[in-house]
Amino acid sequence: MRLLVSNIKTLAGITGEGTLRRQGAEMKHLETIDDAWLLVENGKISAFGSMATMPSEGFFVDEEIDARGGSVLPSWCDPHTHIVYAGSREGEFVDKIMGLSYAEIARRGGGILNSSDLLHATDEDELYRQALRRAREVMLKGTGCIEIKSGYGLNTADELKMLRVIRRIKDSVPMRVVSTFLGAHAIGRGYGHDEYVDLLINEMLPEVGREGLADYVDVFCDEGFFTPEDTDRILDAAARWGMKPKVHVDELAATGGLPVAVKHGALSVDHLENMPESEFGVLKSSVTMPTVLPGTSFFLNMPYAPARKMIDAGLGVAVASDYNPGSTPSGDMKFAVSLACIKMRLLPSEAINAATLNAAYAMGLSGDYGSIAPGKVANFFITEPIPSVDFIPYAYTSPVIKRVFLGGNEVI
Repeated sequence: MRLLVSNIKTLAGITGEGTLRRQGAEMKHLETIDDAWLLVENGKISAFGSMATMPSEGFFVDEEIDARGGSVLPSWCDPHTHIVYAGSREGEFVDKIMGLSYAEIARRGGGILNSSDLLHATDEDELYRQALRRAREVMLKGTGCIEIKSGYGLNTADELKMLRVIRRIKDSVPMRVVSTFLGAHAIGRGYGHDEYVDLLINEMLPEVGREGLADYVDVFCDEGFFTPEDTDRILDAAARWGMKPKVHVDELAATGGLPVAVKHGALSVDHLENMPESEFGVLKSSVTMPTVLPGTSFFLNMPYAPARKMIDAGLGVAVASDYNPGSTPSGDMKFAVSLACIKMRLLPSEAINAATLNAAYAMGLSGDYGSIAPGKVANFFITEPIPSVDFIPYAYTSPVIKRVFLGGNEVI
């Protein structure tokens, strides 16, 4: 199957062979071709160039799509979501408006524990139905790769139920889905702290590992949740089952979780709203991608992660949505890119790289996704005609995405 997209105003997000992430000053570079064409063969990008160079003889395709002056970008990659959940938590939204903090709501038994109670009362089929609707929602907004975490089960049976739902979603959508076991999201009801950590290590992780339900492991290493010592133990145990870490750190306070995550070769450290500059050096020369979640800061009125300072210090940054019912009930990556520009002071080119190539890296997928390059999976979207690529984050609520293609097939 050969698909040709022609008359593209700007083809953006092009990378050379072997480019897996961008760091520091490299993040400003968003390679583009104006007045372009793109060829897809059997679901992968085959070739591209300016319209002046498009072959005119001996060039047969099964389908040609005229972009009509729209731009083409690689699909968003969202490396941090919690879209498998039951119900909603708009009551806590009102509590926040009334002045309660995220931590105060959690101490009153709300927050994650509230979602855990709702999930426990919801059967697997209904949980799958709700999560599939969210998956399709973000797909049509341009997301082509997504990480989905467990973490609202907080007991063995319900964590496994969540991970089985994620596996069903993997089999149901053309997005690339990776799964993360986040049993260490909070202490489950009825357990003491040490008792719950022991349960995670001795029962949950072995069950998840035996069923092959998780690609990665995560720990909410933060004030009032799990300590660096807990995190070290959990990541050690997860390594025995081949689960690489992606770790929540420095959201509520800097508690020392980031160096532990880097020591274990974490693929990403996520949140970082309270990350001190002293930790920048820990990330340099590491494989770990700092991942920022501007939607969380927007919704909770929290500080934004120091993404600008990280890039200026030579680090790469990824952007994710954090789609979840409590702190970020939105999976709109275009809006996350806008927030990265408006609130974190990233240039549009930096924010787009953060939400595509670097975000794919934060899921271990940038060899096949996150940019326009020969041999990569043909995940891309076509915009309405827009003045420039910078218009995408500038027009922060305008629905500029016109058509979405995953694996070279249009998503309708």
